[in-house]
Amino acid sequence: MIRVVIGLLVLAWASIAFESLATGASAQSLQPRHSVIGYRVEPLLTQTGGGVAEGISNRGWVVGSACLAGCRFEHAFLWRDGVLTDLGTLGGPNSSEQWPVGDDRGLVVGAAETARRDPLSENVCGFGTGLICLGFLWHDGLKIALPPVGGNNSEALGVNNRGQVAGYGETAARDPGCIPPQKLDFEALIWGPKSGEVTALPPLTGDTISGAVGIDDREQVVGVSGTCSNPTRHAVLWHDGTVTNLGNLGGVLNTFPWAINANGDIVGQSDLLGDSTTHAFLWTKQRGMLDLGLLSGDGASLAFGLNDRGDVVGGSCSDASYQSCRAFLWQDGVLVDLNKLVCSPTSLHLFFGNDINDRGEIVGYAFDESKNEFVGFIAFPQIITRAVSRRC
Repeated sequence: MIRVVIGLLVLAWASIAFESLATGASAQSLQPRHSVIGYRVEPLLTQTGGGVAEGISNRGWVVGSACLAGCRFEHAFLWRDGVLTDLGTLGGPNSSEQWPVGDDRGLVVGAAETARRDPLSENVCGFGTGLICLGFLWHDGLKIALPPVGGNNSEALGVNNRGQVAGYGETAARDPGCIPPQKLDFEALIWGPKSGEVTALPPLTGDTISGAVGIDDREQVVGVSGTCSNPTRHAVLWHDGTVTNLGNLGGVLNTFPWAINANGDIVGQSDLLGDSTTHAFLWTKQRGMLDLGLLSGDGASLAFGLNDRGDVVGGSCSDASYQSCRAFLWQDGVLVDLNKLVCSPTSLHLFFGNDINDRGEIVGYAFDESKNEFVGFIAFPQIITRAVSRRC
């Protein structure tokens, strides 16, 4: 569903258009002297078909999206204390939640279709229905629409514990450089914390569009700056009225951040020199952008989530088509195939790790070989005293 064709996700802004630390590290590389870390993995059932888990808070609340009506529609969902809640829409048939969460108050953000036709027939949220799509903030069953400033569509992608929402909205500026059906430029926005308060965040000098992805409690906002034809040209950080270019791993076309933690550390993906493949990165103020490398035998990687301890999850893939991937955990300088840390036999192949909380619980995207469908998963860390290869 959401992250299988990663190219579509990276360009979802307009519905268009670190030195390598380890390769092929074994599970034993993570173990302390007398124990190893393993994971008990469970599917997150949606009762409606396939799904994906995108984020997990420190309270253990999980957000994501699920198929409805034979995957003709998609809705944002919340798994909370064993209860599955459909977050609904804004009047249209579809909604989604496709980003890690950074909130511990029970706030959820996403994007949902309205019942109104888009006058420009765009496809901003990627559902292909021709309906206007708006970002939303959900709390305790109440869903609030987050409008753009000047245009028709918006998306909400991140939220902090102060109730500030980061995302992007269309402006009124028509741009002939956009890739059809997109016609309008975008700008990064912060909604809140006061009702009706909206703050625009500028792109880098020379760029024409911006989009925010995540926000921490210090109002550090991470996102992208570029053009309507190449919105992921630069990864940037906004803070105290300034915008900072985070750099790249050698490529010049695509650098995309996915998440920021409470320390201001950022993870994402960046093209290498030549722009033929991409690697996962971890950016810190102290060290800049660090290439997290690949699992043995792979050709591309992407990092989607991290916790405040600096543990990173993502996917390592056979090539840049992202059709054959393995969820990874990067911890203490070592990149590990998460499938090799699963304690007991399972029909799940862990495809992407999408988020990890401070308790070390991981959620993501898995292929259930027994059902021949993609599902969300949650992995609970286990401390054991015998080798992972013997199962825990």
